[in-house]
Amino acid sequence: MKNFKFKISNFKLAAKDAKTAETEQSNSNIEKAKPQRQKRIIVFGVFLFLILLLLSPIIVAETIFKKAGVNGFTDAAKSFLSSNNSEIVSQNGRVNLLILGVGGKGHDGPDLTDTMIFVSISLTNHSIKLVSIPRDIWIPEIRAKINSAYYWGGTQPGRGGGLNFSKQIVSEVTGQPVDCALVIDFSGFQDIIDTIGGIDVTVDRSFTDTKYPVTGRENDLCNGDPTLACRYITIHFNAGITHMDGTTALEFVRSREGDNGENTDFARSVRQQKVIAAVGKKSLSFSTIVNPVKDYKLLLAIKASVQTDLDPTVIGVLARNVLKSMKSVNSQVLSTDLLINPPAMAAYDKQYVLIPKLGNGRWQDINKWFSSILK
Repeated sequence: MKNFKFKISNFKLAAKDAKTAETEQSNSNIEKAKPQRQKRIIVFGVFLFLILLLLSPIIVAETIFKKAGVNGFTDAAKSFLSSNNSEIVSQNGRVNLLILGVGGKGHDGPDLTDTMIFVSISLTNHSIKLVSIPRDIWIPEIRAKINSAYYWGGTQPGRGGGLNFSKQIVSEVTGQPVDCALVIDFSGFQDIIDTIGGIDVTVDRSFTDTKYPVTGRENDLCNGDPTLACRYITIHFNAGITHMDGTTALEFVRSREGDNGENTDFARSVRQQKVIAAVGKKSLSFSTIVNPVKDYKLLLAIKASVQTDLDPTVIGVLARNVLKSMKSVNSQVLSTDLLINPPAMAAYDKQYVLIPKLGNGRWQDINKWFSSILK
């Protein structure tokens, strides 16, 4: 009986030892599995964090843009990332854009577009053509210079508004369709440049302008000074690459009385092209695009000084194409060989104007010239 009890006791002990061993083995397996499970959790957490990190600028930006009254950011961002070129209107693989620049408040002729640049973006070979259109071209239809088309379009019923009428007139002169347009108020353009941290512009040749007008002093009698010197300041630019803030860039594009050949509208048009191209390049730089705060400030500045008929989705696609084309930008001014300056007469309200060599309102040669450079 004692032996039997002893065997039972031994059996219980053996069973207990086996159970203990099993428990210990299970605990051991659990302990071994913990690091692997923790690794999976960490990997998943990092992956989730990266997704949120990538999405958060868009989410935050869209929220603050809407609060600021700037809509369409998400649409523009989506089209920039994923839309294809078939979603925008184009002819022969090109999108044509008209950029107009007005002086704005506090400037003589605040609604006159002294800056007129025809921009053609190739969607096939990723290149951009910029052609400045002289402001003094006479338009028989409105019996005025082309730089007043924006004004007449906005003030006369039936013209369809300033942007629409300007597109119509420029299309007639160039013989090319104009798909979209934007007008920049230069009085606020300097804020855009300051927001993106300034721009780098190549000044082709040094020049000095001793009669750069001081805003607000256009009618100042300067205490009887016959030279009216108080109305002007002297500005100077050295040849070479120059970093410009908003104020400096505005002086660069507005200067009319510079020496060394910089006192013509044609020279001024070249300078305007340089500044606009530099702004576009800096605005589409990686450091700007990925910075929601800078984007927010930039869009606020654009909202305050730019009017356009571009849809947000189109802006995204165009921005992507412009970014691809920045290494192939060609700038020109409408050839002077195609224009003449007729004597001041009543037919042109005795103004300085430019008309086609073929005759007033005969645009055929100019149309052919545009077709040749856009091949």
